[in-house]
Order: sequence, then C-alpha cells, then structure tokens
Amino acid sequence: MLLEVEASLTYDFAGPCEVLLLVEAAHSPGQAVLSDALTFWPPVEATRIDDPVTGERRTVFTAAGRVNALYRATVKLTPANQDLAGEPEMALRDLPSEVLAYLRASRYSPSDRLLRFVEREFGTLKGGRKVAAILAWIAEHVDYEAGVSHAGTTAIDTFIDRAGVCRDFSHLVIALCRAANLPARAVSAYAWRLEPPDLHAVAEVYLGGRWRLIDATGRAPVDGLVRVATGRDAADIAFMTIMGGATLVEQHFKIDKVGD
Repeated sequence: MLLEVEASLTYDFAGPCEVLLLVEAAHSPGQAVLSDALTFWPPVEATRIDDPVTGERRTVFTAAGRVNALYRATVKLTPANQDLAGEPEMALRDLPSEVLAYLRASRYSPSDRLLRFVEREFGTLKGGRKVAAILAWIAEHVDYEAGVSHAGTTAIDTFIDRAGVCRDFSHLVIALCRAANLPARAVSAYAWRLEPPDLHAVAEVYLGGRWRLIDATGRAPVDGLVRVATGRDAADIAFMTIMGGATLVEQHFKIDKVGD
C-alpha cells in the first residue's frame, strides 16, 4: 500500500525555547519511506537526533514567535499479518530482553492496579483469545468521546470514566494486556481512513514471537498505519515536546492512499 502523509503544525512560542518534534515516518520493518521532507517557516535552527535501533526520526529545533512545521512523505507499507486468532502468549523466560520493559506498569498505563479485574474478567483465556476479549470489552464499555480527558488522564481514569479518545483507549488496552502478563506498548501513527485525519495512538501486543498492532478504538484499519514512534505510553511518543511555553495556532493532517 502506497500512502502520502502530511502534517502541518503552527504554534506561537512565548519565548526562545527548544522543541522536540516526532512526526516523521520511522524506518521500520514493513515500512519504506520513499521520500519525505520536513520544513520550517520561518527557517529555524534544527538538529536531527535519529534512533539507529528503532528507526525513529526526531528533530530538535529552536523556536521563537510563530513557527510552522510542515512534514510530507510518501511511504510504502508491506503490512505483516496482525491476526490474533490462535496466537500463543510466551513464558517470561522466553521473551527477548528488549520486550521485558513492556510488561511493567508505566506512568499512563498503571497496569498493577488492574490485576484483580483482569484475572476475574479474562483469567480463563490465553494468548490471542485473551487480547480479543480485552478489545471486545473495551468496545462494549468505553465510548469514544472528545473532551472528557486531558493530558494527565491515565488508563485508570479511562477505566472509571468509560470514555476518551485514541490516546486513552491505547493506554487502557496496554494496561489491561500488561495486567494479563502480555507485553504491550504504545504506537503513534498516521492512520489511513481515520476521520478526521490525525496522528493516531494505537498499541502493539507481543504474541507468537512478534509484535502485533491493535487499535482499541476500531476507527482505522491497522494495515494502513504509518508508524512514527513506539514507547511505553504517551510520554514516549508525544509528537511535540516543548521546553517552554507555546500556544497552538493551527494544525492539520492528511493521509491519502495513492497506490497499492
């Protein structure tokens, strides 16, 4: 699948400050960045801090006043099979060392507080069947609704409020999977067919010896996700981290399929 993505972000910065921008498509398995460009207006001092291990691409720039960041890319996706059916969970001793961190509670996904619920609700299930049941429970009990959460909302808040946006759904499914002893992590991605277009927060769960994408919102097909960043939760994958003060002026996203 061939996709074109675009992100335009315009902010007013209160004073000179550094900004970490994480909006560029990652170099990762199943995803080839054929062409891309990140530009700023007015021009700014920018430094690349790419991650050679994860393929994530990061830019740090110095901002003052009004700045627009414009990113455009053409990306070829060759998605892996994301089917959960019949996929086994792995014993702790068999997990790769880099996966172990995604079993632990994190700031926005405090899975240790959901252990009793998960055991009662899903304790008789294993592997892919357990993940499918968790996704079905979220679909039945949590509403997609803007304005009920904020930057500090955790999976526990969403579990109680039973409403949120993609970030909240991602944190909740991650917390429930980790509480079930299934490694899970957060992913930010451009999502084809998402309405309205946006950077989308989804998750991955480790089953059958590899990571599998899951979207607890059900609002976009997982085979049309252009990966940007991966981490424990939103703290690791935020598209913009500002070392100072700023006000959003305008932002828009565009994701189009342009070929198979």
